[in-house]
Amino acid sequence: MTHDNAMIPSHEKGRSSVTLSPEGYAPSLARANDWLNSTALDISDLRGQVVVVNFCTYTCINWIRTLPYVRAWEKRYRDDGLVMVGVHTPEFSFEHDLENIRIALRQMRVTWPMAIDNEYAVWEAFANHYWPALYCIDAHGRIRHHRFGEGDYERSEEVIQALLLEAGASDLGADVVSVDAMGPELEADWDNLESAETYLGYRQTRNFASPGRMSPDRPYRYEGPERLQAGHWSLAGDWTAQTDRLLSNEPGGRIELAFHARDVHLVMGPVDRGMAVPFRVSIDGEPPGGSAGTDVDGEGAGILDHQRMYQLVRQPGPVTDRLFAIEFPDRGAAAFAFTFG
Repeated sequence: MTHDNAMIPSHEKGRSSVTLSPEGYAPSLARANDWLNSTALDISDLRGQVVVVNFCTYTCINWIRTLPYVRAWEKRYRDDGLVMVGVHTPEFSFEHDLENIRIALRQMRVTWPMAIDNEYAVWEAFANHYWPALYCIDAHGRIRHHRFGEGDYERSEEVIQALLLEAGASDLGADVVSVDAMGPELEADWDNLESAETYLGYRQTRNFASPGRMSPDRPYRYEGPERLQAGHWSLAGDWTAQTDRLLSNEPGGRIELAFHARDVHLVMGPVDRGMAVPFRVSIDGEPPGGSAGTDVDGEGAGILDHQRMYQLVRQPGPVTDRLFAIEFPDRGAAAFAFTFG
């Protein structure tokens, strides 16, 4: 995943002057595969309005944490001439599925136009490399500012305000939005975030610690090691490792991970839509209790009901080295990647 986890938000106070040099005309959106929340749009159709193009993919924790701001900007400035346009360029295979995207966007309260960019045509036209990415486009169709990764929200909003004023808006006010982020949308605990995004498919995985090597594309019974080093992970039970995911073949499949972060997320879901696959998580061998994430209860129980990112741990207290485990009492789970906050 090309998420910019290392890009820590700026905490500088005060407002800086906005200097916006043109970066060229924005590419067309016409090669998007489909649209949600709107009929097809293109930059040329939006001349006279300020456009913010926001690249995303719905399981990306970095994009999810920007959502409170994007949502607030869209609501505050839509009547002043701002058009927010999402471009959903998928990472995982299930993120190509239009119904999966539709369900996820509804749950995330994303109501603005969303271009479905399954073939990466819009991504390539913008020469983009990041989830998330913001491109601020003026009323003449020129890119005047871009931002890759999380953070620097005040600066981005100042740019939006400046472009709206250029386009003839007035009475925008000098303040910027204030958000109250909850659940996975809460800003990461950057000072205590030592764990790195961890892919579970064999194409990109690292720090796999079960004895022997991962056995690609066939069922294989794994065992966990006696001890996991920090940042390492392991399997126990019968699993099939594919390029971008793990599939649990029998009841009792287990994944363990040694982590150091406030939050633990896992991109996962049932193998087949419509399945409901139970799971249970633990921290250092105990139920998470008050450290349960939004997708589990205090006993660590949860249900896979959709292919998405699940928040499994949200620690309220001091962050230390911990051992996370997730177990699936039934077969049929697909696990893709761990992310942290």
